Amino acid sequence: MVYDWSGTILIAIVDYGVGNLGSVENAFRFIGVNAAATSSPEKIFAADAVVLPGVGAFAGAVRSLDNAGLTAVIKDVIKKGKIFLGICLGMQLLFEYSEEGGQRAEGLGIFKGSIEQLPFGDYLKIPHMGWNSLNIKSKCPLFEGLPERPYVYFVHSYYLNNTCDRNIVAATADYGIEFNAAVWSGNVFATQFHPEKSGDVGLKILRNWAELVYRHDK
Repeated sequence: MVYDWSGTILIAIVDYGVGNLGSVENAFRFIGVNAAATSSPEKIFAADAVVLPGVGAFAGAVRSLDNAGLTAVIKDVIKKGKIFLGICLGMQLLFEYSEEGGQRAEGLGIFKGSIEQLPFGDYLKIPHMGWNSLNIKSKCPLFEGLPERPYVYFVHSYYLNNTCDRNIVAATADYGIEFNAAVWSGNVFATQFHPEKSGDVGLKILRNWAELVYRHDK
């Protein structure tokens, strides 16, 4: 299916000083979708959809959101039904808390669940960095048209554990353990992996998400 993007969609990529915004922005532009990084609450509210990227420490990211006045903004756009995508740390922040660094750091609490460190193993390096295949667990629209076990790119040391609602888990991956790699509930989609770094598969995932935005906007 082909859509006429031609400026009909503006995706706000939340700029809170944590994350590789340029890669995300460029990936959307490569597939012809109008996306822009911003820290302006007004621009985020006005956008058709919102992306929350992120790399680095959980607690520091929460502080950055709070200091930028964006915590309430994220919660509000999700509550209002705006199509939303969390990427990597942006997925983890949607949950109740993280145990990163041995201390509890509160998250956004959009979903129940917590974040903990991946276990070390004899042959496993932390962070989990590189390509890995997904075990798709639901008919999530993000994965429409993909092969059965698509390969995507990960960079993380922490993961969403199984304290979350299992009904929202859209995909898992294996790295010493089976961990939750993507979630989906209503208007909220999130991936532990980086679609913007995942080649053609990642671009297809972003296009699938953007098509949802397009249909919702219409």
